[in-house]
Amino acid sequence: MPSVELEEETVERLDELRIDDESYDELITELMNIYETSELNLFHAGD
Repeated sequence: MPSVELEEETVERLDELRIDDESYDELITELMNIYETSELNLFHAGD
């Protein structure tokens, strides 16, 4: 499994977004899904 090093500021920002006992993996997956959905919406908005 790949390893990623994050700056302290990034970890603090992620901590602010976490809900209850949500893992970093769950949070990152959710953020990626939001990004992909908005990217898809922008792509289709030009049609």
